Amino acid sequence: MTLIKSISGIRGTIGGPTGDTLNPLDIVKFTSAYATFIANRHPDKKLKIVVGRDARISGQMVRQTICGTLIGIGANVLDIGLASTPTTELAVTATQAQGGIIITASHNPRNWNALKLLNENGEFLTANDGNQILSLAQREAFTYADIDNLGTYTTDTTSGTRHIDSVLALKLVDTEAIRNRRFRVVVDAINSVGAIILPQLLDRLGVEYKLLNGQADGNFAHDPEPIEKNLSGIMNEISTGNYDLGIVVDPDVDRLAFIQEDGKMFGEEYTLVSVADYVLQHTPGNTVSNLSSTRALRDITLRHGNQYHAAAVGEVNVTTKMKQVGAIIGGEGNGGIIYPESHYGRDALTGIALFLSSLAQKGITASQLRRTLPEYFIAKNRINLTPETNVDAILAKIKELYSSTPNVTVTDIDGVKLDFANSWVHLRKSNTEPIIRIYSEASTADDADALGKKLMQVVYDMQS
Repeated sequence: MTLIKSISGIRGTIGGPTGDTLNPLDIVKFTSAYATFIANRHPDKKLKIVVGRDARISGQMVRQTICGTLIGIGANVLDIGLASTPTTELAVTATQAQGGIIITASHNPRNWNALKLLNENGEFLTANDGNQILSLAQREAFTYADIDNLGTYTTDTTSGTRHIDSVLALKLVDTEAIRNRRFRVVVDAINSVGAIILPQLLDRLGVEYKLLNGQADGNFAHDPEPIEKNLSGIMNEISTGNYDLGIVVDPDVDRLAFIQEDGKMFGEEYTLVSVADYVLQHTPGNTVSNLSSTRALRDITLRHGNQYHAAAVGEVNVTTKMKQVGAIIGGEGNGGIIYPESHYGRDALTGIALFLSSLAQKGITASQLRRTLPEYFIAKNRINLTPETNVDAILAKIKELYSSTPNVTVTDIDGVKLDFANSWVHLRKSNTEPIIRIYSEASTADDADALGKKLMQVVYDMQS
């Protein structure tokens, strides 16, 4: 079974039986439940819902199914076409819509797709909101419009331009310094919507670029998750050329990774850390990241005399904590930057503009910038789940096992995280894949991996 319902939306593989995968009948059901939920929140308004999608092969089918369903339930549809996740989020507020649906499975392989659901602020729904939608879907508690009250369908091709305008208008985006630096970069757009919007952004910043995997056709040239093992192509290109930087995004352009001028990974964990360091140099304030993110953000925040806070994994959990503590920047260690000056959503375009501004103002290379940041190493392991796996029982046993261990802090707001003096390990059930994620961090790569493998063995022993 691949149909996953979580705070990251409704996602699954395309094709197969209903109730088990992401197929037209289930798309209709969840879209209807979502529209009903939004209508209940805005009883006095004719609904307007923004729909955007990445370039996945299944995207057109899913888009048509969603748009037809929304019209049938009486909502007016604003289809912005091929658009990044942050572009769609911004389009909701720019057009005063009551909600939005982003058709993307983010970093998942090409046979997956998903519905990411937004509220009237262009932000992801809370877990409680999502549970209400799942209840409506299960009960099929929705009614479709009669002939005189069907919704309408319109398109808009200006959302990407507005998004770029908003990025360039940010106070800390130093367009003049970027232009004067005359950057030469390589961009891996993974054959999705990054191939459309990133060239437009770089053109307006005066950045010279070479585009890899630049056809927005959904035929991903490699595993779309922007991590080192998937990026040999762009790393090799940079190693053989005269480039300042490599830029990598995922299919919906909300995650961002950099390659240094020497062809080495800057580190996806350090995307947020480096941008936060730049922002904190100019603006005092708190920061937030999730429990699976590097301690380096905490160290940088303290270095600038501010406070760091941790949140459960998931964008909505991070943004909720950011609002609670008044954070000026936050995000996740997967390369997701959330900059409230722009909007409360992960945004690779904002991250690119701020990172280039930092390099340009400091007059240094990416590798030199990296050496100014605290040094940690993260290992990312996983355990595939079977239908018989009782994840909650496993995590409860691990919590019990370590709760009485001296010098270990146990946090259970999202799975189980074990904090040691110089390292940590976090075990949690994924919101997006049928796996247990086991992330660990230490002062060396070997120590980080050994800690993760140790906890993996503990899990295996529990199952034997």
